[in-house]
Amino acid sequence: MARIENDLSSGNVFTKLVLFAIPFLVSNLIQSLYNVADMLIVGWFCGTESMSGVNIGGQVTFILTQIVVGLCMGGTVLIGQYVGAKRHDALKKVITTLITLLVILSLVITAVMMFLKTSVLRLIRTPDESFAESERYLAVTLAGIIFIFCYNAFSAILRGMGNSRQPLYFVTAACVTNIVLDLLFVAIFRWAAFGAALATVISQALSVCLCIVYMVRNNFQFDFKLRSFKLYGEQLRLVFKIGLPTCIQNAVTSISFMFITAIVNIVGGVTASAGVGAVGKFNSFVFMPIIAMSVSISAMSAQNFGAGRIDRAVSACRIGVIFSASLAFAFFIFVQIFPDAILGIFGTDPGMIRDGVIYLRSFSIDFLIIPFIFCINGFLIGGGHTLFTLICSILSSALLRVPVCYFLGITLGWGLKGVGLGAPAASAGVLMVIIVYLFTGKWKRNVIIHDRNTAE
Repeated sequence: MARIENDLSSGNVFTKLVLFAIPFLVSNLIQSLYNVADMLIVGWFCGTESMSGVNIGGQVTFILTQIVVGLCMGGTVLIGQYVGAKRHDALKKVITTLITLLVILSLVITAVMMFLKTSVLRLIRTPDESFAESERYLAVTLAGIIFIFCYNAFSAILRGMGNSRQPLYFVTAACVTNIVLDLLFVAIFRWAAFGAALATVISQALSVCLCIVYMVRNNFQFDFKLRSFKLYGEQLRLVFKIGLPTCIQNAVTSISFMFITAIVNIVGGVTASAGVGAVGKFNSFVFMPIIAMSVSISAMSAQNFGAGRIDRAVSACRIGVIFSASLAFAFFIFVQIFPDAILGIFGTDPGMIRDGVIYLRSFSIDFLIIPFIFCINGFLIGGGHTLFTLICSILSSALLRVPVCYFLGITLGWGLKGVGLGAPAASAGVLMVIIVYLFTGKWKRNVIIHDRNTAE
């Protein structure tokens, strides 16, 4: 067990945060490469229709994954606080509960979404030219969603225990496998979106198997035998209390992207869909390091809130903001100078590159704002303030971004430029709300410890 846990509530804050964040940062960069491989290889070997199909089908799978990531964040924070408070009895129960819950959810969601997949694709106005490819990609990824869910659960557990290295090894193995299989299924067999989806599922299954082998060999709290799967009421309640707001937050954000996908499909059709999809894959390289820092801040804050060291949590947040903002600014400058080269990586279709450049130039303004939001939210989540981060997400995604995208893109007729400006406009509004909340001082109250003491 000692090989899995890592105490983040003692030692130098900067050193601890950096040593935790670097493997997670590299892991997320590799995850970005993992995600972009499908789009890149399909774009080069199968054309715009298949590329659009991967983008649209992947959007639906992404929503389901983000819902699970939200619940896993609840597990990460709860595990981190139990580790910080040295409560290993409760730690075992929450790990068992989280794994069992995610397995059940994966089976239910797979069954429901297999029935609804065609209706969902029609709802978001999938272009006729790419509808078949979108449906094939979505069907395969839904069939393997249990592996996506389990991988996220295991990674969340390890991060909560302060271990960010092992998920890096697992995602690296999955990424290499995915690229090799993409080249085999797409470039050689010409299976297009179906092949890209199959490569993704097989790669995720491999990462799950590696996680299980590692945990069993290191005397993990859970032995993965059938009789060990169970739900503990108190831990289940706390996982939902902490994770459900983040879950809803991720769902609202992801659904808003579906609406934006629909707006893009109305504004520009299949070339716009492919261009925006390519931009989305590139943006993952920008946002994943920032997200990595945010989650690292959250894990470190959770352990320090649990240990009563709020000052260390604040220091971690401050360091993370400086790092993330500096990196995002560099990306912004790069995007403004070389947008054509970035889009050219994903294919040679002139329409796709033209539409993608228009969208990327306006959207990239968000790079200058989002680091502050992500890092501060990670800090607040570590203290259990997930209800506030949920409110901010709904404000950003549903109440600001989608209406602004529609107004600028369709009502004013600015097209993809207007759709791209919706993101920075929404982020600016949310950042103002966060700043006001920080001045109230309510973030100093540890929601989880308070709730646990009341229950006891």
